[in-house]
Order: sequence, then C-alpha cells, then structure tokens
Amino acid sequence: MDIEVKIRGLMMDPSNGTPIIILKDVNSDTMLPIWVGAYEANAIALEIEKIAPQRPMTHDLLRNLIIEMGAQVVRVVVTDLRDNTFFAIIEMRSSVDELILLDARPSDAIALALRADCPIFVSEEVISASRNTVENTDVRESASSVEDEEWPDVIGEAGDLPM
Repeated sequence: MDIEVKIRGLMMDPSNGTPIIILKDVNSDTMLPIWVGAYEANAIALEIEKIAPQRPMTHDLLRNLIIEMGAQVVRVVVTDLRDNTFFAIIEMRSSVDELILLDARPSDAIALALRADCPIFVSEEVISASRNTVENTDVRESASSVEDEEWPDVIGEAGDLPM
C-alpha cells in the first residue's frame, strides 16, 4: 500500500552539510527523511518558495516537455529502499490514457511533483524498512536538542509545506 506524504521541511544535515527532505504521512505523525543532492534540494526549495528562475530549470523543462507531449504527471512514489538508497517512479498518463512509469531518483520525482502539482506517495514497505523513520515527537525533541548547535537552513515550520 502507498502512503500519501507532504513535504514537511527541507534542512541541512549538520554533520555533513547534505540537504535532507522530510516527508510526513498526511494521516499520521510518521516522518521520513531522505538525503538529496544540493542541486535537487535547490530546485525543490525554489518551487516551495515560489521563486521563478529567469530561465526554465531542468525540472521545469521536464514538466514542460510532458505537457507539450499531451501527457500528465499523475503522482510520484518512493518505491524502494536498497543499501540506504531510495528509489522512486513517476507515474504519468499519456494523451491516449496509457500508463507510463519512469524510474527516477526521489529528489527529482519530488521536484517534478511540486511543479506538476501532483501527490507524493511512499510505499508502506519503504516506511517500514527505513531506519530513519521517526515519529513527530522524536523530530521535535531532536530539533530542540540541536537548536543551540545552530541547525542550519531550515525551510518550513510547524505546518506542512504547500505543494
């Protein structure tokens, strides 16, 4: 079963400076952190903040191509976790209603989902398998314990970020 999630936050890992996307189950307090690349984090942050670049970025180009071909992004799903690496698919419908599944990195899938205004899901197996899945109270305790250590660049606050 797939669980719908929203982006709860985007922050930097204080130990190594790697960006982290925090996904939160829409029906519970379960959260899933996914470490991503700097460029993908930037693309996600720009869309969350509704900052329009002067020229289309890669994820904008992909969205524009999909639209021009008459297809539609239906949803993205984080499907697997193997060797500490997350995997995702982008589900699309063609102009003739054919289902198209594209393999993708979760960060790219999420950046596209924000631009296509479609839902993000995580498979229940990924939630169960992730050693990094935490309950909301654990995140609050962790965040408050590192506030004095300057937890850098947190985007988002108590509520879910818009999609």
